[in-house]
Amino acid sequence: MQKCIVVGVTGSIAVYKAVEIVSGLVKKGNSVLVIMTANAQRFVHPVTFSSISHNRVITDLFVENENYDPNHVSLAEKADLIVIAPATANFIGKVASGISDDALTCTVMAAKVPVIIAPAMNDSMYSNPIVQQNIKKLKDYGYVIIEPEEGRLCTGKIGKGRLASNEVIVSVISETLGKNKKL
Repeated sequence: MQKCIVVGVTGSIAVYKAVEIVSGLVKKGNSVLVIMTANAQRFVHPVTFSSISHNRVITDLFVENENYDPNHVSLAEKADLIVIAPATANFIGKVASGISDDALTCTVMAAKVPVIIAPAMNDSMYSNPIVQQNIKKLKDYGYVIIEPEEGRLCTGKIGKGRLASNEVIVSVISETLGKNKKL
């Protein structure tokens, strides 16, 4: 049965890995809708995700059209699951603080379905006590956090902060969809 999965993409060098995640979800027969933050668009152009998902990519909270559709609310209602991969420290901090100032954070705030967050950032940022407190807060609220891996980071340094493998992320998505009460 086809599921509607919203994939949020934030501004990390790991954005290129999200293209493969979206491709894998589409290959499994899911409808995938992508929301990109402004910073994510600096790494990968929205047309890449549009071509892979076969859907329009949401890049702005305010979209002009004849029939007003508050995308963040309608996407949250349509979704069976939301996954953010990669998730930056900025995104995690916003959601943990209840800040919803773009299409992605607004969609997450409107969601009544499982939300999976896969952090990706420099190891110094990831181990920062504020970031760790924000992650704990999100876990306490029921968000599913996929821990980043240890490995080579974009700085060339080895540390924990690398986006989890696509296989792990897709596996957690499948497992979470199996538990979703909305199904």
